[in-house]
Amino acid sequence: MNFVDHLTGRFFMRTELEGIFNDTTLLADLDDALPEGTNRELHVAGRRRIIIMVTKEAHCLGDLLMKSAYGGLDVEIAAVIGNHDALQNLVERFDIPFHLVSHEGLTREQHDQQLIEKIEQYQPDYVVLAKYMRVLTPAFVQRFPYQIINIHHSFLPAFIGARPYHQAYERGVKIIGATAHYVNDSLDEGPIIMQDVINVDHSYTAEDMMRAGRDVEKNVLSSALYRSLSIILCNCHRIKGDRSGGHRTR
Repeated sequence: MNFVDHLTGRFFMRTELEGIFNDTTLLADLDDALPEGTNRELHVAGRRRIIIMVTKEAHCLGDLLMKSAYGGLDVEIAAVIGNHDALQNLVERFDIPFHLVSHEGLTREQHDQQLIEKIEQYQPDYVVLAKYMRVLTPAFVQRFPYQIINIHHSFLPAFIGARPYHQAYERGVKIIGATAHYVNDSLDEGPIIMQDVINVDHSYTAEDMMRAGRDVEKNVLSSALYRSLSIILCNCHRIKGDRSGGHRTR
């Protein structure tokens, strides 16, 4: 896969390689052959490990658990971490560790530090926020750059922040959607990976929109994770990617 961003004058290429070779030698050969200033990365194909973070809502978590267990998503869910224990029984039905890291009585910084310490025990490739309803501190985000995937229940950049379905209802919108994005220091403004929408009409209450939106949310999140597992290319806030896996040079 290749892509030319004419606005920035940058060329992106994703290449898959098969065979037996020395990674260090390959990268050295690439450095000799490519123009000065080229950025390149090499990733070994294989099953990716993820940590899922949750609060109380089950639909996105349940979808990922089912797809991982029955072949719809080739990932290892190393553990699920929640700031409440509402979903512990669901997780343990799949023989996956559940860790309660409560935020009660802690500052955001203290809580996020406990989360970091727990996550680092598993060394995941990605941290997936499956309706995790707390804003992460900059220190947490910087610890896992381009590894944190969030699902936001609106078609960003519309309705950033809390209660987007209620915002949508008050504005009388005719479509609602969901957005999966990488997390950065700006709330709900990280590079977008995947989006989708459905139609609604004047008869929908905010609660109706919430119910209808749950299916969109879980589908968008799993699709975004699928794309990220394929190693996608990120240019500022614009994501390029395809549906395959393997080695990638960039």
